[in-house]
Amino acid sequence: MDQPTAHVACARCGATNRIPTARLADDPVCGKCGHALLDGHPVELDDRNFDAFVKATDLPVLVDFWAPWCGPCRMMAPQFEQAARQLKGRAVLVKVNSDEAQRTAGRFGIRSIPTLVKLQGGREVARQSGAVPASAIVALAQR
Repeated sequence: MDQPTAHVACARCGATNRIPTARLADDPVCGKCGHALLDGHPVELDDRNFDAFVKATDLPVLVDFWAPWCGPCRMMAPQFEQAARQLKGRAVLVKVNSDEAQRTAGRFGIRSIPTLVKLQGGREVARQSGAVPASAIVALAQR
């Protein structure tokens, strides 16, 4: 019998990987470059790779639009890391520096940071602005 699978993009090389859903939490690596795909850490994306990554990933993608000068963003970063560990294999958490990825931030209408945007199938399905604890990040990803 065929096992159900999910497609997950590699942030490093851009390859799309097909992973059995039962193995999503088992630290899969990219079949092309060997980079960890779902290791429980946020993935950093920019204007070059954001669209391709989101389109090629079947799991929910939760994007943290942030900037290095933003105090609340820096305060929320450990909470985002903690949420990534809790959601390992169930969602992909992504960080986008809105100063460096202005095209992507503009397309999503980011006016304040931090802003979390949940994408499912490449479409926005939820949004939360302001620094929030890990429990709220997990809840947003599971919504």
